[in-house]
Amino acid sequence: MAVLWDQLEQYQPIVMKMLARSIEKERVAHAYLFEGQRGTGKREVSLLLAKSLFCLNRLTYRPCNECRNCRRIDSGNHPDVHWIEPDGQSIKKGQIEALQEEFSKTGVESNQKLYIIRHADKMTNNAANSLLKFLEEPHRGTTAVLLTEQYHRMLPTIISRCQVLSFRTLPPTAIADYLREQQIPPHLALLAAHVTNNREEALELSRDDWFADARKIVLQLYEALQGNPSYALFMIHEKWMPHFQEKQQMDIGLDLLLYLYKDLMYLQLDQLENIVYCDRLDSLQQWALACSQKRMIQNMSTILQAKARLNTNMNTQLLMEQLILNLKEGRPFV
Repeated sequence: MAVLWDQLEQYQPIVMKMLARSIEKERVAHAYLFEGQRGTGKREVSLLLAKSLFCLNRLTYRPCNECRNCRRIDSGNHPDVHWIEPDGQSIKKGQIEALQEEFSKTGVESNQKLYIIRHADKMTNNAANSLLKFLEEPHRGTTAVLLTEQYHRMLPTIISRCQVLSFRTLPPTAIADYLREQQIPPHLALLAAHVTNNREEALELSRDDWFADARKIVLQLYEALQGNPSYALFMIHEKWMPHFQEKQQMDIGLDLLLYLYKDLMYLQLDQLENIVYCDRLDSLQQWALACSQKRMIQNMSTILQAKARLNTNMNTQLLMEQLILNLKEGRPFV
């Protein structure tokens, strides 16, 4: 399903407003640099810009998303819209030279052409210098869009020849709304949206049975901590370690535990709108009554210390055993 202009305006209002103004006034820049973290909508905005430039039925700045050109751009089949991506680990000089040769020709169906370079920061020095010459003497009717997650790795001379549009990090609520539109259950959508600010990663994570099971294990572990700490240690051996086998997985598990403690704090502060485990409100209310704010803050700090120690050579099972004891006794790592 094609992403609509209205949807992206919710996530990137400044970027979309600037592009809309440029299209309406027919002052589209010859080169743009879209910079921002992965999953912030750079590719989707590139597609919308391309469709706005080639749309057969456009009345304002918005493409119709239904004409032949819009559909071909969505499917990657428009002859005057070209995508360049890394060939292996980098974008080679030959790719840029082939692009230049292609753009020296007249447009197949119109007098304009557009090229989009994904991961533009991965150009080799020769490729970047070749592109620089192209940007210095742009062909009439040519528009370039460079996408990067590593703005600081771009050549300053290339940056200076582009209109830079910065894409902001998406708030969890926006990602959660997107996930719910993809039929993700609300309790998983909200949690995944807090684990990562990348829409695609959040969608992949929330569709993985591993993530749903991870959530259950974290809730069971907290319940055990409130009752029998010996059973909590048993859970580490029998459930936690077999499920969170890799460090990245364990990091997610610790995040889920951290958000649980944050929810208890939000309950005590009467900030229900910030709660992530929204389907467990009754349990959270009971747990919040049994724990002081001071203890919650200490335990959240302890979990953050455990996350930091994941990057050391400390044995992960020993790390989790120590974490359980520290959480139960309300003390930090030493």
